[in-house]
Amino acid sequence: MAGGVFSGLRRFYLALYNWVVFVGWVQVFYLAVKTLMESGHENVYQAVENPLLLAQSAAVLEILHGLVGLVRSPISATLPQIGSRLYVTWGILYSFPEIRTHVFVSSLVISWSITEIIRYSFFGTKEAFGRGPSGLLWLRYSSFILLYPTGITSEVGLIYKALPYLKESGKYSFWMPNKWNFSFDYYYMAFVVLAIYVPGSPHMYGYMVGQRKKALRKAKQA
Repeated sequence: MAGGVFSGLRRFYLALYNWVVFVGWVQVFYLAVKTLMESGHENVYQAVENPLLLAQSAAVLEILHGLVGLVRSPISATLPQIGSRLYVTWGILYSFPEIRTHVFVSSLVISWSITEIIRYSFFGTKEAFGRGPSGLLWLRYSSFILLYPTGITSEVGLIYKALPYLKESGKYSFWMPNKWNFSFDYYYMAFVVLAIYVPGSPHMYGYMVGQRKKALRKAKQA
């Protein structure tokens, strides 16, 4: 009995979570496209900033979901993807307004929002009704083929474009002497992040290709 109640509460919570975040990403996509059509890419970030920050930050809960066993997604796959997106969202775009008018912002926001609209609608439907429509399942495990490269290119491009402003401002950096006897240079950390993208992106893409094969094969056998 207790197990059934817990299972029901789990499904209700995950369905609610997915649909709430889905609405947030729909808002991001709508505002981005509307702004692009009406006033150009220079104004996209300003239009989407608040819903983007909220929708992307909500993904932190997915790490907690994996840690407590609410979902079966491995933390080793979830953490790098969410971590890199939070870094770009807060550590680059939010922190350095000088790059917010770049065209990479538009390609980033659109790539992220389409990906997440598909993903959250699929999992929201799956949690609410036990399974997602076959067409939505195919989109969930196929849209990354195009959207992952455009998203990654935009992320790397924005970090690179931000480098002069990281260096000039010294933001988030501190140097010795200090009471901790420790120094940190946010500018050089950006190079470390960019270096991680080199092996990390092909590895993640290969992981998603494997997940796609597994999911579509399972759906075909069902």
